[in-house]
Amino acid sequence: MNSLTLTTRDNPAGPVITLSGEMDLTSRASLEAATRVTPPAGAPLCLDMSGVTFMDSSGLNFLLTLRRRLTAHGSRLVLTGIRDAPMRVLALTGADAVLLAADDRTHVPTPGDTPTS
Repeated sequence: MNSLTLTTRDNPAGPVITLSGEMDLTSRASLEAATRVTPPAGAPLCLDMSGVTFMDSSGLNFLLTLRRRLTAHGSRLVLTGIRDAPMRVLALTGADAVLLAADDRTHVPTPGDTPTS
């Protein structure tokens, strides 16, 4: 079993959480704890998924629930760096049409980035 590692960093454009490993039922509690932060209204919460090697329905359910919670608070969820296996789950379920997904890691805000209006 491959555990999930989470690294959080603050960013002027909004918090960025980098995930590495497997998004499944065993990692759900740590995902929920790491994403309890609610960005200011209008600012995104970015999940850099470039290190996620596996995602099951628990991981998908987590992403959809997180998106719903952030939207209710005036924020949004941005997914970046999605690899083949998690992308297949999103595509097979149609969730790729609902979740914001950047096409590569270059869209992950870095500490030097400034928000654009």
